[in-house]
Amino acid sequence: MQIFALQISRGMWEYKIIWELLNLKNKNFKENLYKHCFIRIIMGIVLVKIKIMPTSPDVNLEEIKTKAKLILEKNKGKQINFAEEPIAFGLKAVIAGFSLDEEFPLDPIEEKFQKIKNVNSVQVVDMRRAFG
Repeated sequence: MQIFALQISRGMWEYKIIWELLNLKNKNFKENLYKHCFIRIIMGIVLVKIKIMPTSPDVNLEEIKTKAKLILEKNKGKQINFAEEPIAFGLKAVIAGFSLDEEFPLDPIEEKFQKIKNVNSVQVVDMRRAFG
């Protein structure tokens, strides 16, 4: 019995592949490899801040926050918090901060934020990997 271990790093994705081959002289090497292959993907957590700009200063920001919170909860967002950032002339942006597993993409969340009533634009302000 021989054991092989290989670690490949591609950007934020780390793949740890460990496999065990019982019979290396087998003609069906590929098939044997897949049968005895164990793949474990080591994923991290990313911390994300998204700026949500309302259409006007008169928009109810609490309504935007509640809808954004529902969207984040449906898309597996955790530790959700909101802050208001003054822009100009009474206009305030909503900053949504949350954590998310790396395996889940941000694009669907951004698209759903864009569809919230009275939202002008959505922008990812900060995205970083959480350590610890």
